[in-house]
Parts: sequence; C-alpha cells; structure tokens
Amino acid sequence: MDQIIKPNIIRQLFVLLLILLMGGLIFREMLPYFLGVLGAITLYVLLKGSMKKLEKRGWRPSLAAAFLMFMSFISILIPIAGALLMLGNKIGQATKNSERFIKVVKSNLKSWEQSLGFSITDQIDASSISSRIANSVSDILGGTLNTFIAVSIMYFFLYYMLINQKQLRKVLIEYIPMKNENIETLGVKINEMVRSNSLGIPLVAIAQGIVALIGFLIFGVESPFFWAVVVTIGSMLPFIGNFLGTIPVFILALSDGNTFQAWGVLIYGIVVVGTTDNIIRLYVLKKMDNVHPLITLLGVIIGIPLFGFLGLVFGPLLLSLFLLVVRIYKQEFVKE
Repeated sequence: MDQIIKPNIIRQLFVLLLILLMGGLIFREMLPYFLGVLGAITLYVLLKGSMKKLEKRGWRPSLAAAFLMFMSFISILIPIAGALLMLGNKIGQATKNSERFIKVVKSNLKSWEQSLGFSITDQIDASSISSRIANSVSDILGGTLNTFIAVSIMYFFLYYMLINQKQLRKVLIEYIPMKNENIETLGVKINEMVRSNSLGIPLVAIAQGIVALIGFLIFGVESPFFWAVVVTIGSMLPFIGNFLGTIPVFILALSDGNTFQAWGVLIYGIVVVGTTDNIIRLYVLKKMDNVHPLITLLGVIIGIPLFGFLGLVFGPLLLSLFLLVVRIYKQEFVKE
C-alpha cells in the first residue's frame, strides 16, 4: 500500500522551504555588509558589561550607549584607519622593495644553480611578481576602505543592542529554534570566542609589533613603523609570525650592504620578538578561550576575501561560530 504524506508534514516542509528561500535572499543582499553584523556582535560582547556598570551609576541608556560607541570609535576604528592609510601610502614603496627583494633572491640562487645543474632564476620574473603583490595589497585595502556602510550598520545595530539587552535576550530565546540550555551554551561560547578572537589574538600581535618596532628603531631600519605594522599583521597569521616583516628587512639590508643591521634585525626577531610572543601568548590566551592555529589560518583564508583587512579578525570568528553551531546541532539532534 502506498504511503501518504501527512498534510501537517507537507505544511511544515512548505514553511521551512519558504523560510530558507526568504532567508537566502535576505542573506545574499546583506552579505556585502555582513561585516557590520559581526562587528556589532563583537562590540556588544565587549561593551555590554561596561553598559551595565554605567546604568548602575545612573547613566541614561541612550547616553551610556553613545559614550561607549564613541570610545570604541576612538580606540578601535581610528587606529585601524591609521594603519590602513599607512599601508596605502607604502604600497608603491612595497612594490619597489618586493622587486628588489626578488632580485636579491635571484642573485643568491644563481650560486646554487651551478651545483644543482639546472636553471631556477630564469623562471622568476621580478616585475610580474611585484605587480601581483601590489595588486593583491590594493585589493585588500580597497575592499576595506569601502566598508563605510558596513560600519554604519554596525553602530546602528550596536546602539539598539546595548539599550535593549533584555529585549534582545527575549527575542533570541523566542526565535532561535534551540533548547534554552543550548541557547545559554551558545551565548557563553560566543562570549569566549569573541574575546579570544577580537582581544587575545590582536593584543598578542600588537605587542609583537611594538617589540619589533623597538628593534627596528635600534638598528636604524628605514620606515620602521611600516615594517612594525607588517610584523603585527604577520603575527596574526599562524606559522608566519613576525617573519613576514623581519625576513624582508633582513634581505633588503643585506642587499644594501648593511650586514650588521641585517643580522641584528634577524637575531632580534628570532630571539627577542619570538620569546616575547611566547610569553605574551601564554599570559593572554590562558585567560581566554585558546583558538586552534588551524582555525585561525583557515579563518584568515576565508575572511580576507570576504572582509578585506578586517578578515584577519572576523574570519576566524566566523569559522569558530560555524563550528559551534555544528556542535550544538550534533548535541541537540544527533543521537549517539
């Protein structure tokens, strides 16, 4: 006898299909500004405790929220914008340095070609590689500079999230199709991941950049602040670290005949900056949820094409949220 699908199941499938269709359309249109949503969630997690303290001291919710948003703008967005402007101004110089860097590598490889018995340097085109590097950097910075709308959406969401914390909690419990205990777990884990991704990793990277800047100033490196920013960015990438800025400075100094400067920067980067990284990472991340380096690496690969420069932070956060939702789904719906 043929089985007949119950009308209730058909209606349920129709509603689910309608939700997926409408949600997909909304998400597709919101994707260019999804950075603003992630930014609002991140700042909300970081600022909600301060919001409660200000309200207990008698501040009006709207005034407290505006004050915290202004402080976040001064302490977070302005430094990021300054770093982007510095990188943008240095793109031309970085292109020249990259071409000179590749030529130095080619000259060193020629001494190996005689012993190896085949040519390597003929396959290396310094000008084309340097132009690709410049185009890649320009794409990353250009995508970041076009996030004005996303930032506006971020602060719009953040304002109403801060002044309506109780209503927000109620809405999430009402609309998220999960058990209440899993929603509580989701909230706790999001707090841990946001603090680790948006505070722990950047703090370690900034500390490494400051220590590297001291070394660049000691050894008289040209454009020390630029290379310190490069070290900071490299420190946010697993398995790369401060070598993203230290190795190019080392080779460029050698190519200019500054042997003492070159070896001084390299040894300083390995010993001092590397040791500082281990100490600070141990101190900072032991108080937060430690993110696996593979998650950070994959998150950066995903985040940079989506969010530009800020994908260094929001890429790992997005991937961590995805894995958390998958884990909660397994706990709630998959039986052992």
